[in-house]
Amino acid sequence: MSGTDTHSQHLRAPLPVRTPASAIASSPEPVAPGPPPDSARTLLVLRKIREQVDQVAGLLMATHDGLVLANDTDSVEADSVAAMSAAAAGLAAQFTAQARIGEARSAMFEGSSGYVCVFPVEATLLLVVFGQPDITMGLFTLAAKQALTLLRHTDLAPEASRRASRE
Repeated sequence: MSGTDTHSQHLRAPLPVRTPASAIASSPEPVAPGPPPDSARTLLVLRKIREQVDQVAGLLMATHDGLVLANDTDSVEADSVAAMSAAAAGLAAQFTAQARIGEARSAMFEGSSGYVCVFPVEATLLLVVFGQPDITMGLFTLAAKQALTLLRHTDLAPEASRRASRE
């Protein structure tokens, strides 16, 4: 992919906006999670996000304890990846605490043919994003954060919970 191809690509969803450090320091603790997400609905949401965000090769949603909630990936062992994502998120939290650089926002890994990133979505959920083999770290970071932003703006609650909140 040439530099011109990179700049001419049209991303169909808005890119995430960086929050100033002062706003992060004064922001309240994360909201307590609601009911667990519906797996079938979560899979549909992951597929929609994957269609919308260029350069994302797959998405996986896991619980904080390493269980697969939904998997839209090709040729990965979902159960192993979910378990490792929980370990990676825990290690990232410990590492950033020891380094005194604030709360961990992600854990990113670079392989010889791509990238994978683990994001805490809320207290009980993790999002794993896989990048296409020919992507650069900068483009992968943008694509992964765009996928995370789209997911955070989606209601994953089970249908019964969504109906009850409307009544």
